[in-house]
Amino acid sequence: MEYVSKRLRIIDAAWRLGLRPVLLAAWDRSPPARSLARRALADAPVPHGPFWPEALPPAPALPAAHRAAVLARAAAVVAGDWHGPFPAGAPALGLDLFGPGDVRPVWERNRWAELVLLAQAARLAPGRGFGRRAAALLADWAARNPAFRGPNWASAQEAALRVLHLALALAGAPLPPGARALVRLHGRRIAATPAYGMAQDNNHAISEPAGLLACGLLLGEPAWVATGERRLAAARRRLVAADGSFAQLSTGYHRLLLDVLAVTEWLRRRHGLAPAPPDPAPVAWLQRLVAAETGATPRLGHQDGSAFADLSLAGPADARPSLERAARLLAGRSAGFEGDPGCAWMGLAAGPPLTAPEAAWTVQGLRGWRCGRVRAVLRTGPLRFRPAHADLLHLDLWDGPLNLLRDGGTGSYNPWRAELWATAGHNTVEFDGADQMPALSRFLHARWPECGLLPEGGWLVDHRGNRQERRVWPEGRRWRVEDRLAGPWRRAALRWRLAPADWRLAADGVAGPLGRLRVTADAPLALTLEAGVESPDYGVLRPVPVLVARITAPACRVTTLIEVPE
Repeated sequence: MEYVSKRLRIIDAAWRLGLRPVLLAAWDRSPPARSLARRALADAPVPHGPFWPEALPPAPALPAAHRAAVLARAAAVVAGDWHGPFPAGAPALGLDLFGPGDVRPVWERNRWAELVLLAQAARLAPGRGFGRRAAALLADWAARNPAFRGPNWASAQEAALRVLHLALALAGAPLPPGARALVRLHGRRIAATPAYGMAQDNNHAISEPAGLLACGLLLGEPAWVATGERRLAAARRRLVAADGSFAQLSTGYHRLLLDVLAVTEWLRRRHGLAPAPPDPAPVAWLQRLVAAETGATPRLGHQDGSAFADLSLAGPADARPSLERAARLLAGRSAGFEGDPGCAWMGLAAGPPLTAPEAAWTVQGLRGWRCGRVRAVLRTGPLRFRPAHADLLHLDLWDGPLNLLRDGGTGSYNPWRAELWATAGHNTVEFDGADQMPALSRFLHARWPECGLLPEGGWLVDHRGNRQERRVWPEGRRWRVEDRLAGPWRRAALRWRLAPADWRLAADGVAGPLGRLRVTADAPLALTLEAGVESPDYGVLRPVPVLVARITAPACRVTTLIEVPE
């Protein structure tokens, strides 16, 4: 019976994904496609140097403090373990990417971000050997990562991101023979499995054609340029909506989307291609969610801890440099961070300011409100592309840079932190201890709820017939959230995940130095302040207080009053 039930859930998930991605995934896994890919990725000789140009362009002017930070960070770069727990010599296409451990940190370590840093340092201090260190790093990588073997050739997206980093590092300098050979291998890897990236309907479908385009521009290969341009344009039309929403609803991956598009646009212009038409919508999408004081964003969806093309040394926690770079390159505007050193390094002039975020806004999958320093975002529907977490009607609330009511985050992909991705890991209602939708794997859910918008919020109906309506009323520093419940449920739990502080349980909620929450219902409820867990960074877990309101049917209305002190 369990086998039949799982098969039905798989069929349900395939139906919801749609025919196109299902057929693409089926082709990618088919014997003919695998055979073609293996033939395209036959063993190749290890590239030999030289890997680094003899000279790079002069460095642009940078603030003294940032210049010193770049040199200090570059001096600390060391070659490390390229493979983690994964076998370096196994064929990449058949490699088990979950059994040995977590491949995500391995891939991050192999994106050649250090090359960008060393190239900056080499241009800032030409006589200090940073160029030689960059050449040695590439030579070591090439020797220890034979073509199409090991974890670092398993993903076409990772190959694409490496090439984009190399292009950014070289800043137009000619490719030496060793680097040309490496780029050609990367182009072959990206071109070998296009169906996989297109089937994902996520960042792969953007990054992989961008990487192929970069390979074509660096090598002067018109076929790769044309294919990359065509597939990238098609992916943007399919995955980026007119309101700027990305198919993969995630603040982290939306930032990667902007980073990849911005670096690709910079590279296109340097190689004489016509600038793309301005597209401010995806930039404005992220602008609404970034805390201007710190660059922090809500942990909506998957968060993998990446900071691609981090010329400003901001790290994954600060999205402001990515936002400013994207505003200038993709929209011809400025996001209000005119002094960004990364933009100065790339020679990007500031433009007129982006339109300020609205007091109330709606885009695909989200609604937001802003009232003075307090702002909130509600995860809504309807769902067109696959959801990452069971997080519908989750509410994030911020007081300036303080994330008062927060998402639990991601934890890691392996081990899969199911408790963070589940409904219980979010500020929403959980019916009868079950998720809004059953998880089939780390990245796929079945039986997506029906969901939509209300004038003040959103609604959902899960596959069991349980209904939640959430309405939000901003009233200065006093916000009211009302949840209306219906359906066959017997017990429900409303959770509010709180910022760490000295919270004290009261008869009607919690109080502490950061604010007060009062929870009432039209039937008796039980309130507890519990120890939960959250993931502020990829792979990091820490305790977090959670206010839990347990409700028994036939309750149908629960009201939360949130008071934020002045």
